[in-house]
Amino acid sequence: MRSKTFRESYYEDIKLFQTIWIKFWMMLFIIALVAVPFVTDPYLVYIIDISCIATIAALGLNILTGFTGQISLGHAAFLAIGAYTTAIFASTLNMKFWVCLPASGVAAACAGLLVGIPCLRLKGLYLAMATMSFGVVVEYVTVTWEDLTLGVRGISVPTLDVFGYALDSNEKLYYFLVAVTALAVIAATNLVRTRVGRAFIAIRDRDIAAEVMGVNLTRYKVLAFAIGSFYAGVAGGLYAYVMHYIHPDHFTFLLSVQYLAMIIIGGLGSVLGSVFGAVFVTVVPEFIKALAQTMTLVFPALEDKYDDAWNIAAFGLLIMLFLIFEPKGLSGIWLRIKTCFKNWPYTY
Repeated sequence: MRSKTFRESYYEDIKLFQTIWIKFWMMLFIIALVAVPFVTDPYLVYIIDISCIATIAALGLNILTGFTGQISLGHAAFLAIGAYTTAIFASTLNMKFWVCLPASGVAAACAGLLVGIPCLRLKGLYLAMATMSFGVVVEYVTVTWEDLTLGVRGISVPTLDVFGYALDSNEKLYYFLVAVTALAVIAATNLVRTRVGRAFIAIRDRDIAAEVMGVNLTRYKVLAFAIGSFYAGVAGGLYAYVMHYIHPDHFTFLLSVQYLAMIIIGGLGSVLGSVFGAVFVTVVPEFIKALAQTMTLVFPALEDKYDDAWNIAAFGLLIMLFLIFEPKGLSGIWLRIKTCFKNWPYTY
């Protein structure tokens, strides 16, 4: 019978993969990821691509809201800034991806700084309203500034070219997106374990106590806005490459609500929860659509009744259910399952 695993040093405690079994399962997971395009439907690969982009954006929002406690209802605006930056750089200036994606992140981070500095004294609903107002402003700019964004005509984005290799299909984009998502997850995991991450958590739990202990609230709140916006900007740039076309209607207030749903359902203050929530919220509309199509076979009167209102209602219901019955989200469920297996056969 094996004994429980005890950590004897700080180095062992901060390792990403702390046991040989975790390394083993991670290797199996990587092999499964590599095999996905060969064994699944192309449309499913496309859904995974969108899930990867959603994961990166959800990580940014979770850093801002879940770890720092600064609620944002304008996250879609930062994705829009990143997407339009990539579109303009790639289509108009013919820049490569290794210029477009960092530029998208930096542009969104600068916008995050512009939002974060005036909002330093705001909390709760007031901060939510301020960020939502910023989202409305960005949406208005993308529609009316036609010289830059082409307005309602939208912007076509060329195929992503990685060092001479054109990623002209969802299967080819898949590996690139999975790699970028993995880097984003690892970076976020390491961030929350650093001094900066601990300062974010201290501000979230009790900002006055954090300030008394020496945490610079101004610096870290603005930094949280910048980092969260950077993630969103990169996600927006990737979205532009995947869709090959962007339009103001792609970045509405509903998208901000969807990302808020991702981190609530996945788990606030959890990197893994961002992944769970992004995948869950991306897959649920497809499940609802398939269910609606099945229902029309049984009840022909329901034909052509499916629309986006079903998704909105589903998101609202899921948020309420998770807030009431599982405040820690899917990551809390996963943590209990993992603890159960880790402690077995012990009861403590």
